[in-house]
Formats: sequence, C-alpha cells, structure tokens
Amino acid sequence: MEAFVPETSPIAGAFAGAFDCQSCGACCACDASWPRFTLEDDSEIARIPAALVKADESGMECEGNRCLALSGAVGQWTACTIHDIRPHVCRACMPGDPECLMARAAHGLPAIAPD
Repeated sequence: MEAFVPETSPIAGAFAGAFDCQSCGACCACDASWPRFTLEDDSEIARIPAALVKADESGMECEGNRCLALSGAVGQWTACTIHDIRPHVCRACMPGDPECLMARAAHGLPAIAPD
C-alpha cells in the first residue's frame, strides 16, 4: 500500500507512486513528543483506544521514541494500527518533507527524493 498523499497536496505530483510509507515508519518512531495532539477535539481523542493515549492526553503513548500504534519493523514493513483515526500531526507528515527526512536520518535510512 502506498502512502496517502492528498491530491491537493503540493507534493502530490512529485511523490505519486514514488514512495511507500509502509516500508519506512521512521516518522512514527523517532521522537516520543512527536505524536502529540494539536488540533484534535475531545471526540477525536475519544475514538483512539485509551491504552494508546498518554495519561495527560497530550498525545500518543510511546515506548521509548516509538508510538505504540505502530506495528512492524522500521525500515522494513510498518503500519499504523489506528491509521483512520490517527492524530492530525501524523496526517500532516508527508513523504520527503522535513519531518520525514529528519526521522529517516535518525534511523539511518537514506533520504528520499521525487522520481
């Protein structure tokens, strides 16, 4: 399954079909403060299983720097177990954007570039 890049995204043309986020997952496992809640309202947070939400409801629960909603092995095969209800900050991370490249570098993965 390829990464979802909205057609209206400025990078949609550059990355269409070029990168598979499920072969990476670095953005979900690079910083425990990253999967935070920013624009979510209470009803959106309530849809996320309580075991995956930090006790102070500031964001997603992590083990080390890895979001607990991430399954698989970073750099090989990964999936978000709550993809349809993931936080807004997670939805905003796009293939090749600065956050993506920083996360990939933190895991020793090569930078990605458009075809």
